[in-house]
Amino acid sequence: MPLIKSHFKPSLPFKSGFISTVYSGLIRYIKYPQKRERIKLSDGDFLDFDWSYASEPTNSLAIILHGMEGHGQRPYVSGIARHLNTQHMDAICVNFRGCSGQINTQFFSFHSGQTEDLKDVIAHVISNHNYDSIFLNGISLGGNIVLKYLGETSDVPKQIKAAMAVSVPVDLAGSSKALHRFKNCLFHIYFMIGLKLKLKQKQRQFPTKISRLSLWRIWTLR
Repeated sequence: MPLIKSHFKPSLPFKSGFISTVYSGLIRYIKYPQKRERIKLSDGDFLDFDWSYASEPTNSLAIILHGMEGHGQRPYVSGIARHLNTQHMDAICVNFRGCSGQINTQFFSFHSGQTEDLKDVIAHVISNHNYDSIFLNGISLGGNIVLKYLGETSDVPKQIKAAMAVSVPVDLAGSSKALHRFKNCLFHIYFMIGLKLKLKQKQRQFPTKISRLSLWRIWTLR
């Protein structure tokens, strides 16, 4: 993969990757109208995504996938949707399973290789709408899913014209190791809190498959 020199120069204090990440994920606020739609997945579960629209009818659509423990209304996701709407493009912000505010019905959730849900979203859009051009945009873990989908799908629909993946943890083992470093402890704690809350919901939903004792034994993301 070629290394392309970036000419982007962030303003202070956003030259710090830490500050930039915290601000865009937790502090930045965007109030932007979105319309929620729920679809039934091929395995019987459900998926929610949030629509936003260009000011005039368009034949172009962006499908945006968030990162780990994100959702479709996070500022870094809805901010992209808002900008694309100004560029005469509708947008869907996908909420991965369990990330829309309601726990999903199946035992399993999402992961970095879960491309089946993206396939269902694309199939739903093509079957129910008349977009000529569809663009995929994955951020972080969502970027993993986009790239894996493109790599494993031999018959990508003709409507998909391009894809973009941002800050993708391609090396999952290396990314996990980096997340456990002391300087990243706040991110590690943040992810742990969110994921353990969802695990507790799953334990109540499937008490015979997850024991309460096993939850107490989880202290890291490894």
